[in-house]
Amino acid sequence: MFGERYFATREPLFDVMRGITDLAVETGIHPDECLEFPQAKSLSDSPFLVVVQGEANSGKSTLLNALFENSIYQERPVPKTDRVLWYLHGDTARDEPVDPLLEKRHLPLGFLRNFNLVDTPGINSLSPAHAEIINRFLAQADLILFVFPVSNPWNAPTWDAISRLPVDALKRTALILQQADQREPNDIVVIRGHMADLSMKRLGQSPPIYAVAGQLASEAKQTTPCAWQALTASGFPALEEFVSNNICLAPARRQALERWRDQAVTALGIVEDHIEEQSREIQSRAQFMEQIEREIGRLREPFVTRLSEPLEEIAAVFEREGILATRRLRRRLWTLPSLFRLFTGDRTGTQIETLFSERLLTAVESVAEQDVLEVADVCLAHWNTLGDRVHAAIGLNLEPETPIIEMLAAAKQRFVQRLGEAAKNGISNLKVRNPLEKELRRRNLALKSFVFMTLMLTIVGATCGALVIPWLPVIFCALATLFLTGAFMTSWVTRAAITGDFQNRLLDSSEAFTGALQSDYDEVVHRVFRDYSVSLDPVRHHLAQETLAIVPRKQRWQELFLTLKAIEQEW
Repeated sequence: MFGERYFATREPLFDVMRGITDLAVETGIHPDECLEFPQAKSLSDSPFLVVVQGEANSGKSTLLNALFENSIYQERPVPKTDRVLWYLHGDTARDEPVDPLLEKRHLPLGFLRNFNLVDTPGINSLSPAHAEIINRFLAQADLILFVFPVSNPWNAPTWDAISRLPVDALKRTALILQQADQREPNDIVVIRGHMADLSMKRLGQSPPIYAVAGQLASEAKQTTPCAWQALTASGFPALEEFVSNNICLAPARRQALERWRDQAVTALGIVEDHIEEQSREIQSRAQFMEQIEREIGRLREPFVTRLSEPLEEIAAVFEREGILATRRLRRRLWTLPSLFRLFTGDRTGTQIETLFSERLLTAVESVAEQDVLEVADVCLAHWNTLGDRVHAAIGLNLEPETPIIEMLAAAKQRFVQRLGEAAKNGISNLKVRNPLEKELRRRNLALKSFVFMTLMLTIVGATCGALVIPWLPVIFCALATLFLTGAFMTSWVTRAAITGDFQNRLLDSSEAFTGALQSDYDEVVHRVFRDYSVSLDPVRHHLAQETLAIVPRKQRWQELFLTLKAIEQEW
């Protein structure tokens, strides 16, 4: 393809410019601030325009057919018309009359994406209306080819048309001597010399002159493989090199590419600065979040370091409830109630443990509620100052999935429940009931023995009295009274011993109980602040998304930079 070097530069450059435009949009830059890509695309990506003129039957169509390897007139026959024919790319072949003297011909040929061709009627039959149309194309043409038949290279209308060209258009003009294979090489040299002299006289300069044989070149290109010797003899390689160089080195287009390349470099620098600025902002926001995390840690620290205070309060509650439970136990161990329970069943151990557990649990939960209210108030006060700070530093409104009031209420409930469960486990581990029930069983066994003997002796004494046996009733009743007195004495002595042991065991286990609560208390305090910290997850998620987005942008910038450097090196 003609101009491969140009297209090999243009397409990657525009790919880079498209990439820079997309990246600029992603990074929040309006493309117009750094890159005029649409204007660049419309100017440098427009097809090259080639205009061919010459007298009728001079070989214009044959020249175009040979240059583009028979593509055009395989789709359409050689034109026999007085219209100017404008060949453009189209998905399907169709003709589109523009006016009576101009017709667009759309053909599904790949090269027409990059080249538009204008084939004109014979110069000697042109009307002023034809000339007006052709002049509009000549003003925009990248390449102008004037075709002369070898039989008549002096055609006056053709030379007159060349003479009317502006000086800048002559720089884009070449003279083609067609059907050169019909003359001897020496004749061709002479004819080209005369054409060069005539050019100097009429134009003041001599455009490039190429002697070619279009039909011979067309036949050579159709041969498989290409008949290179015949193609060389046709003179086409020199003409094709001129066409290709004219495209690659076209000053306007080359300057445009250089301008867009420079603009791409500048735009890439602007995008880089913006990405770096975003990276710094993300780093600053991350540091802000680290500061917030440290603040939450500092809010939690006083509650953790003063852990001994609520534990001392719980220990005091434990001792108070232990003394109260001991008093209740002492009342239940009075002699008469104890003797009565020998016949109804004794559940003292279970009842005392239940009483102690319920009252201690209620007291612990009360202490926990007081502490967690203070924790929640601290978190809420911090949250009320955090919204404006987050908005100022990150530009986000604090909108957690769960409102902060509801979150703190749920955290308080979990705090109390967790400490309550820990207190239950702690009480269960104390095994309050087992030692007490063992002592109560021994006591009840002793009391049962005394009561049994009292009842038996009373029955024997009564029997003896009924039988009117002298002295024996008195003796047995005295013995019964003695055993009953022993029961009262045993009840009184064991009551004091059991309640004393019970109270000592409870008070001695106070430290173990509070120690067991320590880790749970510490954990639930951390849990409340962790739940509070979770309310900042939307901010963390936003920062994580920004961080993830900036990494591929940097990678794409690097790829665009390397591609642009490669284009500059191959320029």
